[in-house]
Amino acid sequence: MFISLEGIDGSGKSTQARLLADHIRDTGREVVLTREPGGSPGAEEIRRLLVEGASERWSAETELLLFTAARRDHLERTIRPALARGAVVVSDRFADSSRVYQGTARADLRGQVDRLHALMIGVEPDLTLVIDADPETALGRGKARNAGEDRFENMGLPFQSRLRAGFLALAAEAPDRVRVIDGRGGVDDVAARVRAAVDAVAPAPRA
Repeated sequence: MFISLEGIDGSGKSTQARLLADHIRDTGREVVLTREPGGSPGAEEIRRLLVEGASERWSAETELLLFTAARRDHLERTIRPALARGAVVVSDRFADSSRVYQGTARADLRGQVDRLHALMIGVEPDLTLVIDADPETALGRGKARNAGEDRFENMGLPFQSRLRAGFLALAAEAPDRVRVIDGRGGVDDVAARVRAAVDAVAPAPRA
């Protein structure tokens, strides 16, 4: 099974991806926890180009090409091999981020995003969980990390608000695949909602 977690910057999705991977691993299944951009050696090199530096470093079109290149390497080197051997893949972001970031929030490129995805990727997660968070709260959390990977956070609160609207619209567009998870409350509260959503689709195997 292939599960992705999505959301605006600072929404807590990376923490929730890790906790979900731990939960699935505890049921006896092999789990590959990965991320985008990144998740393979080549994609991690491209990641630095995308998440570091000035916000105006790349146009939305160039970003889309870089993200797609990273995603293709991630798919070839990490995701497909893991699924082929029967592992569960939990990815912190996948193609829906491009649909929202470059497709709607940064520019009106959704058609190009979808065509490029069909041509070069052609894979969707079995389940996508959008961690829905207040943009102002999430932006403060993201900036507080001070990890040097703050290029998108530096685009400001209006950009984060557009991202949130984009993810919610995507969930309405693909209700069979995308579930919105309330990101309010403590980490454990959100983790319980994430586990419930996953277990409803893929219950743990019986001992």
